[in-house]
Amino acid sequence: MAANDDILTRAQIDEALAGLPDWRYHLGGLVTIYKTPTAAVALELIAAVGRVAEDMDHHPDLDWRYNRVFIRFSSHDVGGEVSARDSRAAASVSDAASAAGAEAQPGLYRSVDIGIDTADAAEISEVWRVALGYRKGRSGDLVDPYGRGPRLWFQETPAPNDNRLHLDVHRSKAESAPVLEKTAATGAQMNSDHAPNWVVVTDAQGNRLCLHTEEGRGPSSGSAP
Repeated sequence: MAANDDILTRAQIDEALAGLPDWRYHLGGLVTIYKTPTAAVALELIAAVGRVAEDMDHHPDLDWRYNRVFIRFSSHDVGGEVSARDSRAAASVSDAASAAGAEAQPGLYRSVDIGIDTADAAEISEVWRVALGYRKGRSGDLVDPYGRGPRLWFQETPAPNDNRLHLDVHRSKAESAPVLEKTAATGAQMNSDHAPNWVVVTDAQGNRLCLHTEEGRGPSSGSAP
């Protein structure tokens, strides 16, 4: 078992997740979604998660949508990665969810980033930071200080794409497979050169998005386009 302030390796995270069936690893955090019988039960679960957080002095990002509660644990004091505290907190929240009769739906969890092709990120990044009210991240990206909006990152290239903005949609590998199939069925161009890590999708008008999995990702693994 790692010390409280140790970043878990991807192998250690996978070992922890073997005992946490309600949870998935996602971009530096442990995430899940709980569906409750009613909105009132969702509020009770949120209160229970709050008690766990206070008892452990470790607080998750949490979002409530009627009868679903979105939860993400990450250790900000070690650079926004997963530590042993996160796995212990996730286990306690799972117990609270079970007591509330909640159903885990971690496969629904996804996130969206915005990428901008540019020959010079420094030339434009401040405009976007100020306009969005964001702060600079560790790798030159821009992040919402309140964790609400999508991350914005700059893909530096000597030949930026004509459509410079693209979306990065992140899901777990298992949940990505059916989405890839359905997207391909729309007639979109599918570039699988970087699969299974990500697939570049181009629509009929040349707009792009990347469908990502957690394949090959782990602590300090960096960003992919």
